[in-house]
Amino acid sequence: MKTLDINQIKEYLPHRYPLLLVDRVLEWESGKSITAIKNVTVNEEFFNGHFPHKPVMPGVLMIEALAQTAALLSFLTMGQKPDENSVVYFVGIDGARFKRPVEPGDQLRMQVEILRQSRGIWKYKAQATVDGQVAVEAELMCTMRSAADASQPAGQ
Repeated sequence: MKTLDINQIKEYLPHRYPLLLVDRVLEWESGKSITAIKNVTVNEEFFNGHFPHKPVMPGVLMIEALAQTAALLSFLTMGQKPDENSVVYFVGIDGARFKRPVEPGDQLRMQVEILRQSRGIWKYKAQATVDGQVAVEAELMCTMRSAADASQPAGQ
């Protein structure tokens, strides 16, 4: 079983606290799928305002956690680590559904599968669960660019 700890994850993702949303990779298979976790704690900055009386993880951050997991899978599949000129853009979300709130103390288990990769665009099926219950699911699309080409529209 192939796993990654937080230090290895930081070699593949440029995100850092408070926006690094993947704590551990439990398993991955090149070109196919990845399973990772995000431990959700009350110390997360966003809980101060979302919502003070009933803290829940914002849906946009759950989607971002899935996108980061997808980016990890893409880099692992390509067998390369990004350099300072690499930029990964999140270019699309289809069919996003939020089915369960995620609260402090939950562990978000993220499962991402590559659906296809064509012309520099990667498409994934992504789902996050808490205690076996679906919290969010969506199809995501990302592209990788060099920093010099980052201002160009995706697919060009």
